[in-house]
Amino acid sequence: MTSSNAKLPRARVEVAHPYLALMGLYCGGFAGMYSETALNIALPQLSLAFGVDVSVMQWLVVGYMLVIGVVLPFASLLMKWFSARKLTLFALGAFLVGAIVSAAAPSFAIAFVGRAMQGIGTGLVLPITFAMVFEVFPLHKVGAAMGASALVVMFAPAIGPTLAGALVGAGSWRLVFASFAVMALVGIVFAWKFEVNPFKLTKPAIDAPSVALSVVGFGGVVFGAGMASSYGWTSPVVLGALVAGIACLALYVCRQLSMEVPVINMRIFSHQGFRVGAVCMMVNFGITLSAMYILPQFYQNGMLLAVAVTGVVMLPSGIVNALMSMISGRIYDRIGARGPAICGFGLSIVGATALLFVTPESPLAYVVACHAVMMLGVPLAMSPCQTHALSSLPRELSTDGSTALNTMQQVLGAVCTAVATSLLTAGQASYVAAGGADATLVFTQGSHWGFAFALALAVIGFACALRIKVKKRANVGTGEVAAADAAARAAAKASTANVATGDGSSPRDAAKSGARA
Repeated sequence: MTSSNAKLPRARVEVAHPYLALMGLYCGGFAGMYSETALNIALPQLSLAFGVDVSVMQWLVVGYMLVIGVVLPFASLLMKWFSARKLTLFALGAFLVGAIVSAAAPSFAIAFVGRAMQGIGTGLVLPITFAMVFEVFPLHKVGAAMGASALVVMFAPAIGPTLAGALVGAGSWRLVFASFAVMALVGIVFAWKFEVNPFKLTKPAIDAPSVALSVVGFGGVVFGAGMASSYGWTSPVVLGALVAGIACLALYVCRQLSMEVPVINMRIFSHQGFRVGAVCMMVNFGITLSAMYILPQFYQNGMLLAVAVTGVVMLPSGIVNALMSMISGRIYDRIGARGPAICGFGLSIVGATALLFVTPESPLAYVVACHAVMMLGVPLAMSPCQTHALSSLPRELSTDGSTALNTMQQVLGAVCTAVATSLLTAGQASYVAAGGADATLVFTQGSHWGFAFALALAVIGFACALRIKVKKRANVGTGEVAAADAAARAAAKASTANVATGDGSSPRDAAKSGARA
């Protein structure tokens, strides 16, 4: 992909059709993020089918996030050992097999194994996607490309309840897993035909202590947060997992800083732009997951809507989310991240505040409008914040930055879901303790506590957005000074020669074919 203006920087690796090169990853990312919220609406049916309590069935969601959290930290290292195309095909294959296993599962245990396999696939696809954007798009178009990537990440969980509700209403919960499999299969076809291999395979040594600390650290935090909804935050199991996880993460960070070739280069956090953008992105994702977890349940248990109807009323917010995701990246290309981030978190504050006043008697249009306002703000801030964070890093740290962002996103997602669940339960208990007996009002009170958590996250995000520095127009979307443009063009030409074939060994002319190695 070349620029008509010779003064503008070119892509580091030029391909004829960069969006086609990313399409397999987009399909995998969409399937992975769609599956994070799609099962929320099917949990009651799964509970009845397997004869397992809903609190246990929740592990099909939390366990999925646990596996993602364990796999994600190794994505950057694996991209230095194996070609991007091979990793993508492996990831999509694991997701496909896992979806088929879960769809045909006769028991909860088998379904959980399938979900774990899906988690492996999603844990690899997400960081590869965002790292690839900075390779196949010219720097002045990265914002728009990241907007398309954000569309995948943000629209998928927003549309998940709608699609799942329709599938469950039309047939069975097994159709939900079947839809995962179809998306993964389409992704495999695109990846096989069009994906390129832009990363140099340096094959660094694998540090066993880092692997162990990473698994226990990230896994412990996600496991502890997931168990909190069943056992409480003060239970020995939860506290033990959280303390062990946090302690191992601290040791993990110290070890990475002392290593010559770390698994994840923690020096990415020395860049102020990355730090602020990462925090904004994490908080924004927490707003999405907490709201998407509580709202479908409020529709069903507070407003007594049928599951299929719940899926339909969630659709307008998903459409709003998709439209804003499509244009937020272009807004970043024009004005940078600060303005969109401030406006986005401001809209989230308005939407979350309005949701605090919903009742079972509230007009359905009011509740839908409140959520739509929130879903307008979330993608408006998400893509600019993510692009700001990654473009603040030098090229050699881009894969580390992508891996770190996606890892923190999944870990925080599990924690936010657990906190929202705990607040939902605590709010219900508070209403009952005060003498309330109406079932719909009991659930409404719990939902208000959960929406208050989303509001608190939005306020934190707004405060962080104010710390985003305004970049000069020449540097918007590049993360480098203008003097580096010539070096970027030279690097692009050099890296084109390194684009490997499927086995990571032979060069190819990616610009000519734009297809797979």
